[in-house]
Amino acid sequence: MGALIRKELSLYFSNLSGYLISCLFLLITGLFLWVIPGNWNIFSAGYANLNGLFELAPWLYLFLIPAISMRLFADEYRSGTIELLMTSPLSSWQVVGAKYLAGFVVVLISLLPTLVFYYSVSAMASPAGNVDSGAIWGSYIGLVFLAAVYLAIGVYSSSLTDNQIVAFLLALLACYVIYAGLDFVSLIFNGQLALYIADGGIAAHYDSLSRGVIELSDVIYFLSVTFLFLFFTKMRVER
Repeated sequence: MGALIRKELSLYFSNLSGYLISCLFLLITGLFLWVIPGNWNIFSAGYANLNGLFELAPWLYLFLIPAISMRLFADEYRSGTIELLMTSPLSSWQVVGAKYLAGFVVVLISLLPTLVFYYSVSAMASPAGNVDSGAIWGSYIGLVFLAAVYLAIGVYSSSLTDNQIVAFLLALLACYVIYAGLDFVSLIFNGQLALYIADGGIAAHYDSLSRGVIELSDVIYFLSVTFLFLFFTKMRVER
């Protein structure tokens, strides 16, 4: 399993795609947080926080994570190596898990440089260090969980087709629906049903973690959805 993870990581970083995805995420967030005026701009907010990053990142990851995951199984189908992979000594869970973990490492690498933003905001606060660190770290945890779900959806989408572009579009659509689409659907209904539908989306649980409060129900939600899509992927590749 470790060899497959290393192989996937080497494929990402043996060309420009892995570096480009990480740099693109950092560049876009940096521009919106520090340069482009607007609601996400730190200077426009007037106080030291990283709310703009955590509001912007889920939308950027809608595109970046499907770009990371689209080749994981689609490329195996296209090149005809999926049969060789599935007849290796690895179990189906190990194959799916290795590809998922390799993609997750790439996502974390794209997120780590944003810690520079945290230290910059903390240094600019008056007095220095006067930031709501609990909310910021809670938001980081929420963003990692959100990325985990996006990636699981992307891996499943990649297992459905041998075309990377189709896999990208399927993942993009599915991630959007589960992040924000259910909120729009909930507007059709009233009362408790509307709340149940909204709670089925990522946004409600992500917003809860962004307040710095780690609720067990939110953690269970993210882990359950991630496992569900990985299970769907396992069933798909076995077929």
